[in-house]
Amino acid sequence: MSSAEEILGRLEVFGVRLGLERTRNLLAALADPHKALRVVLVAGSNGKGSTSALLASILGASGYRVGLYTSPHLEVVEERIRISGHSIASAELASLLQRAVDVGRSQVGALPTYFEALTLAAFLHFQERAVDVAVLEVGLGGRLDATNVSEPILSLITSITLDHQHVLGERLSQIAREKAGVLRPAVPAACWVEAPEAIEALEERALELGCPLVDVRREVQWSDSTDRGSPGSTRLRTARGTYTLDLSLLPGAHQRRNAALAVFGAEELRRLGWSRISTQTIERGIGVCRWPGRLETVDLGDGRRVLLDAAHNVEAAKLLTSHLASSRTEGPDQGFCLLFGALVDKAAESMLATLVEGADQVILTAPGSPRALDPRLLEASLEDRDVVVDSNPASALSRALDSNRALTVVCGSIYLIGEVRRELRRRFGVPLPAAETPTGP
Repeated sequence: MSSAEEILGRLEVFGVRLGLERTRNLLAALADPHKALRVVLVAGSNGKGSTSALLASILGASGYRVGLYTSPHLEVVEERIRISGHSIASAELASLLQRAVDVGRSQVGALPTYFEALTLAAFLHFQERAVDVAVLEVGLGGRLDATNVSEPILSLITSITLDHQHVLGERLSQIAREKAGVLRPAVPAACWVEAPEAIEALEERALELGCPLVDVRREVQWSDSTDRGSPGSTRLRTARGTYTLDLSLLPGAHQRRNAALAVFGAEELRRLGWSRISTQTIERGIGVCRWPGRLETVDLGDGRRVLLDAAHNVEAAKLLTSHLASSRTEGPDQGFCLLFGALVDKAAESMLATLVEGADQVILTAPGSPRALDPRLLEASLEDRDVVVDSNPASALSRALDSNRALTVVCGSIYLIGEVRRELRRRFGVPLPAAETPTGP
């Protein structure tokens, strides 16, 4: 049998084909496994992966068998489909993908796309393993994404920003309406969306549908707490409870909003009858959740550190820059080396304009993707900086590590983060492969 990578490689030529009809036909040919699942859908521009992982970890800590489906992956495709924090086995994924391809060819008359095949595999895996709940991260948009064939018991929407405009629309209101595709009449939903134009569009659509949508920003309060747990513990208050949360495994101020949304989602599920969820399980689930590649610090053991972050749009770049400014301990004159690579459909120059703050050397490279942006096109925008262009990520990493800076920051594309993680492990033995890193209990 072909491997999962070989099967998906043959499907990659179909690109992205938004729409639900083909997915529904393929699922019907597979006896509709998704209809047996209780699903939470998580949409948004930034933070939806972290929010999904946090909620899944809370549910796992509460004693439930949880399926988690996310995208894209850092290193290997098996990371995308997990049960109880652990990735699907390679052989099992290949078998499920082959089933999806076979029914497409023999019964539907159309092969699935790369993402559709993975979504079908996730549904089949979660049904066959009898998960109590499946937390599904929406791939692109919401309305026409393959995950949206589900009928959720709860929908969550994270930060909405300008991204994928060529598909979702040029204005935040248009993008928000696409994300609002995960909302359903009378099905509870919650969001943490700060852009006024976006939240207005979401609330308008929720009203049209008769969907009870809660803006979590208005429902929670944060305060610092060091009375127990780690020094970085914080206290979250909601209308339903007070929680002391340890977010040391998920650093960055922006993870507070993702954690708040996950906690609110857990509270809502408890209201719906998921009685094992408690204050203690919420706190434990948050505290043990890992989500590699998001402000992930890799200590090389020789005084050098590499900070890996999947920031791939302007808002995420601003969050990363804010984190670097607030966490710098070396002093105002101690900069870092920035290793950056992006895809052609991203606002790379605008990202760089933010990211270079505090960087005293910039190395531009190309992620390992057919859609990689030629780094030479970015050099002119940084003419007043110390810039090196090296299109090979491995040799670009060598240049960064030889820069005599204690800190190297790698960002711009999740594809680049995955490549650098593998290369660091080959050279230094760290970090643990993403597929072998449990995301929860």
